[in-house]
Amino acid sequence: MVSALLIGRKGSIGFPGKNVYPILGRPLSFYPMDAAKKAKLVDRVFISTDCEQLMQLARENGVEIIERPAHLCTKTALGEHVFVHGFEEITKRVGTQEMIALLHCNSATVTAEIIDEGVRALREKPLYDSAVSVSKYNMWSPLRARKIGPDGLLHPFVPFETFGDPKTLNCDRDSQG
Repeated sequence: MVSALLIGRKGSIGFPGKNVYPILGRPLSFYPMDAAKKAKLVDRVFISTDCEQLMQLARENGVEIIERPAHLCTKTALGEHVFVHGFEEITKRVGTQEMIALLHCNSATVTAEIIDEGVRALREKPLYDSAVSVSKYNMWSPLRARKIGPDGLLHPFVPFETFGDPKTLNCDRDSQG
């Protein structure tokens, strides 16, 4: 079974209400939610959130709700902890998953085809543990930039050691979503 997990919280600091902000007449988070629902290789779709508006949108679109605990809704909460919580909740509800597609509620350009392509890629290369969509990189820190290596995988654009001890680096302190 393949599940999709959308993550989005109510308390965005930089753009309050971004996940429900109307884009082309629909809330921003509708687009990745719709893509997950339309993906042919996704069996179930979940959302982890503390936002009642996102919960209502999820109900209207047949998406299962995981109520995110308050400690995972702060500006210092890490996205990886939100994902682990969502993964654990999905596992409780449906058992072992073949894989989970992690989607951010503010990723309006993701499509069902991109999600299905990622699932297919992982099925074709069972040694890989993840797939990620990328876009042209024109800003932010070089710490986040990646390049495709000779092996066809993503590698840091600049070696992490350039910035100090790689074990202490973290390019994202936000709960991502």
